[in-house]
Amino acid sequence: MRDHGRVTWSAPLAQRPVHGVVSMPGSKSVTNRALLLAALSGGPASVSGAPASRDTALMVGALRALGVPIEADGEHVTIGAHDGLRGGGTVDCGLAGTVMRFVPPAAALADGPVAFDGDERARERPLATVLDALRALGARVEGDSLPFTLHGTGGLPGGDVVIDASASSQFVSGLLLSGARYDKGVTVHHRDITGKPVPSLPHIEMTVAMLREAGVEVDDGEPNTWRVAPGPIRARDWAVEPDLSNAAVFLAAAAITGGRVTVAGWPGASTQPGTEILAVLAEAGCTVEPGAAGMAVTGPDTLRGVDVDLHDASELTPTVAAVAALATGPSRIRGVAHIRGHETDRIAALAAEINGLGGDVVETPDGLEIRPVALHGGPWRAYADHRMATAGALIGLVVPGVEIDDVECTAKTIPDFPGRWAGLLGP
Repeated sequence: MRDHGRVTWSAPLAQRPVHGVVSMPGSKSVTNRALLLAALSGGPASVSGAPASRDTALMVGALRALGVPIEADGEHVTIGAHDGLRGGGTVDCGLAGTVMRFVPPAAALADGPVAFDGDERARERPLATVLDALRALGARVEGDSLPFTLHGTGGLPGGDVVIDASASSQFVSGLLLSGARYDKGVTVHHRDITGKPVPSLPHIEMTVAMLREAGVEVDDGEPNTWRVAPGPIRARDWAVEPDLSNAAVFLAAAAITGGRVTVAGWPGASTQPGTEILAVLAEAGCTVEPGAAGMAVTGPDTLRGVDVDLHDASELTPTVAAVAALATGPSRIRGVAHIRGHETDRIAALAAEINGLGGDVVETPDGLEIRPVALHGGPWRAYADHRMATAGALIGLVVPGVEIDDVECTAKTIPDFPGRWAGLLGP
């Protein structure tokens, strides 16, 4: 079937409990931080385990537009030695938050103007916070959202800046990643007049940990304040661990079908917020077992509802909502008001699509309330959002006739999701 030029994908129905071992592509969050740090180091450097996804390709393209000698070969990316970033190019952000929020602070170091644009939905995503911060730190920027132009002068004074990062942790991470290259370094203070905290703090912890691995001095000992000292960024080779937020979808398949799925290569310790899926699935009645083969989840005979605060792991909301829609008891997802500004308004989208299949979902100020009810098949809109598409695929495992309008958008972070999904289900 076709819908507005796209091929509608019939979500495969599981004929039996799902069993399997899956290997996941690398974390796009780790990858795009590593690529940017490698570029800012001056090279030579490399990133191995990078997913061959759209977000990775967009970051590679962005760095190439800044004059960085960079080549991608499958899951291995090499960055050649160079003497700085160049202006005069155009950066395509696509729909990648890590590109539209991490690259401008680096582009301020280029020796000329850099133009930025992206997908239609990207032009609606909030960017003024990071662009105003760059202005306060000494940059000249034309525009407050995509498209905009940043006029690099080969350096940036840097210093202290106060921002409201309650809409996205990426505003903080973006400034920290390039801050060591500013004349005075950078100190970022989060202030929100209503007292809202920064969401997804594990992503900032990831940024801080990776900066330290690159030899950068970072002080995060004061709440809501992060200090990066000026200095070099060490060139090194990065190895990327599996993407645990993407892995969550495959573990959830075991939960809703009463099967068992093992994710190979699950790290013993990780700063990725995706690790929180383990506690959520355990609350839903699953058995969670780390082992030599990886992290295994076994689904229960009765899938329970959950009451979870996903403020620090909000990217899991679509996966958890799909599981909750199939549970035997009511569920509540809290702390995720900020995901209205993600690839789409995920709160409204999840409510609309689950209710479109006969569900009983109510939007709350900071999340969703989901009550158990029998679902039926029908169309599922992805809104060009990879996590909405995978949530529809999850429900389609046990609800016949779910038709997803844009499964191709999963290429943003999961190469060949349909093939991986079919492989999990087996012949």
